[in-house]
Amino acid sequence: AEANVAVGLSRLGHRARMASVVADNALGESAVGELRRHGVDTSAIKSVGGRMGLYFLTTGAIQRPSEVLYDRAASAFANFDPAGYDWGSILTGASWLHLSGVTPAVGANASAACVAAAEAARPLGVKVSFDGNYRAQLWKTWNGDGPAVLKRILAQAEIAFINERDIELILKTTFKAADPETRRARTFEAAFAAFPALKMLAATVRTQHGADHHELSGGLATRSGMVRSRTYALAGIVDRIGAGDAFAAGVHHGLIAGKGEQYAIDFGVAAAALKHSIAGDFNLATVRQIEETMAGEALDVRR
Repeated sequence: AEANVAVGLSRLGHRARMASVVADNALGESAVGELRRHGVDTSAIKSVGGRMGLYFLTTGAIQRPSEVLYDRAASAFANFDPAGYDWGSILTGASWLHLSGVTPAVGANASAACVAAAEAARPLGVKVSFDGNYRAQLWKTWNGDGPAVLKRILAQAEIAFINERDIELILKTTFKAADPETRRARTFEAAFAAFPALKMLAATVRTQHGADHHELSGGLATRSGMVRSRTYALAGIVDRIGAGDAFAAGVHHGLIAGKGEQYAIDFGVAAAALKHSIAGDFNLATVRQIEETMAGEALDVRR
């Protein structure tokens, strides 16, 4: 997930560095090379003995949902000693540290490393960005306490890409309401109250009519209110995997560019919408393409 965001930001014209561990073999080299090909700084990626963690995707169709099978236990990344990350050096020159809930779910070492990174960032003046991404399958493999770990990371975050389900999970409560908007507002209000460092909460809203026909919109909440994007009709979806990461990269682009919260949510949702037309995890859309989508410009063959 973090790699998807790094590639997205790099392709949007920002400097991005990836910190990770890969297996010292052809698969690891290929993964690092793919990041480097998209302009990501890979100097903080270590190669060690072991295997690459994998996951397998079965793509859904019509009313059959897609399914993911994880094979990440005992990978080089999962086994790496969290003390081996020098966060003071890794975070030098950074403005933001982006973490996702997928990474700590991989195992105890990865969980400890994520918490250490988040808690090291703020004293160094680096703002923390967190994507909830709760992955029950991964937490179950090692009996990890997902809500407790994610709560520690969220406590350091300035912006969180997170939905009502993950907030309720972390806070161990349920916010009931007659309509989704009221529930969302109550959930976000509770998150702001529980986590004083939080300044923004962002989330997409997805309506699924079938595996390849969705509607997508989003909202960006601050402590003073919320701004919302338009709704995109997504018919004939090519690949939805990575859309949330495209959303996160897009919102960050808008915030880093200093164009305001409305632009940030509009750009983020348009980036996520375009990602549905691109095969693979990375969002390869350009700033121009995303802004044209925001403007609703006609789609025609370009010669």
